[in-house]
Amino acid sequence: MNLTLYTRSYCHLCEDMHKALLPYQERYGFELELIDVDSDAQLEHRFDELVPVLMAGEKEICHYFLDEAALLDHFSRQ
Repeated sequence: MNLTLYTRSYCHLCEDMHKALLPYQERYGFELELIDVDSDAQLEHRFDELVPVLMAGEKEICHYFLDEAALLDHFSRQ
């Protein structure tokens, strides 16, 4: 299972979400790809002020803060 966290380098909310995901990553064993939206103009346009955004493929799980219920719901559907 792979999840993607869209971030930017100067974003404390991004750091917070990444840290909050670590226990879930250990428990559920998913791969987490971190992508800086500022490295790609299309990603910056798409996500801009929504970061951090946690995605499973093209499905958004949550943004700004880790929504644990939404994450657990995602895992239950796998």
